[in-house]
Amino acid sequence: MGILNVTPDSFSDGGAWVDPERALEHALRMEEEGADVVDIGAESTRPGAMPVPLEEEWRRLRPVLDRLGGRLGIPFSVDTYKAEIARRAIALGARMINCVGALSLDSAMADVVAGSGASIVLMHMRGTPQTMQENPLYRDVVAEVCDELAAAVHRAEEHGIARERILVDPGLGFGKTFEHNLLLLRHVDTLATLGCPVLIGPSRKSFVARVLGSETGDRDDGTMALVAWAALRGIHMVRVHDVRRTRNVIRILEAVRRVAH
Repeated sequence: MGILNVTPDSFSDGGAWVDPERALEHALRMEEEGADVVDIGAESTRPGAMPVPLEEEWRRLRPVLDRLGGRLGIPFSVDTYKAEIARRAIALGARMINCVGALSLDSAMADVVAGSGASIVLMHMRGTPQTMQENPLYRDVVAEVCDELAAAVHRAEEHGIARERILVDPGLGFGKTFEHNLLLLRHVDTLATLGCPVLIGPSRKSFVARVLGSETGDRDDGTMALVAWAALRGIHMVRVHDVRRTRNVIRILEAVRRVAH
């Protein structure tokens, strides 16, 4: 899953793709580099980010979706927690909604997705982007994230979203400490017990920089290590900024797997 942020303030590439023509070019480039899905976000959910009004989010998003129609040969996802944005995006061709908070931030989201045939990513987060990093506490972060995602999957199914249309995401960096993120990655294959494909989003996160000892250094090396870790543990999808390098890592792993004993 290639990341396309059409926001002025995202943590890694804020402002880079706010022009709709540049956004289209970047989406087509990610497709050429091997992305299976392009995930488009028009509201930053980095720690401390302030909410964006619905119509402002749509103002940023619609010109990009209008341009993608008939041009992009792979599905696109929209990263939003607002049901009305999801409804409009699906009407313009979105095949997936990437929902931070796993249906907890807008009670209408499940019904919108259920009636559309689109898939949904249920991403774990406690609180909101404004509050999630204030003091995240867990007795057992792996067990609690699994339990809360299981409840979200159940809620989605109750509203009519078939399990085969649901992906789960542990929400690295969303209401998690440095140690929580590493523990979730260490035990990421535990999420497979939920019976849904698993997506993770480690790309350029601050905990990666902390491991490498530099807040300003190149985070892509650490991201690629986590891509390999996830792929070796059967994770279904990774959400990344650098599609070309990610695809190369996965190709090498697949070549090793395919070789005869």
